[in-house]
Amino acid sequence: MRTFIGIDFDIKVKNEIKAIQSIVRENSHKGRFKYMGNFHLTLKFLGDISENQVNIINEVLEKSAQGVGRFSLIVEKLGFFGGKGTIRTLWLGLGGELDSLNALYRNIEAGLGAWGFDKEKRPYTPHITIAQDLLLRTSFEELRKIVDLSRIPNIDVSEVSLIKSEQIQGKRVYTPISTFRLIGK
Repeated sequence: MRTFIGIDFDIKVKNEIKAIQSIVRENSHKGRFKYMGNFHLTLKFLGDISENQVNIINEVLEKSAQGVGRFSLIVEKLGFFGGKGTIRTLWLGLGGELDSLNALYRNIEAGLGAWGFDKEKRPYTPHITIAQDLLLRTSFEELRKIVDLSRIPNIDVSEVSLIKSEQIQGKRVYTPISTFRLIGK
């Protein structure tokens, strides 16, 4: 089963991200836009895992969640990962209590690494993907000026989840397999 470890958002946050995404859509010729229900923050993409690995991952997540308390994030910028002629990935960059987020990320990486999971080679860049393969009608700088990120409320992070990603009737669907509360030390 295809999986990742992530943080889900409440409906108020998702609604405001959707409003930002609508502005992007209005200013684009084409693109693939994420479904509102799929807005999330990925901590680690796992890819295909076996049923046997779920217990190991859950053990790591439970221990990682015990080491980090609740924290808050803010959306602070609009950015993209490049492409040729199109924007490969348009995202919302995060700020706020990044020390706590990074501690959670490091705990998960170290815990899974001890079980033989590949460690990420690139630096962790926390972001929320809102569109892919995007061809804008306007310049990216113009788009950045008309998008008001301050309307997105703070993201209160209180749990982390192992999430299954599957294609159902042509639509990508994310379903939590297990969720662990951040309880700190």
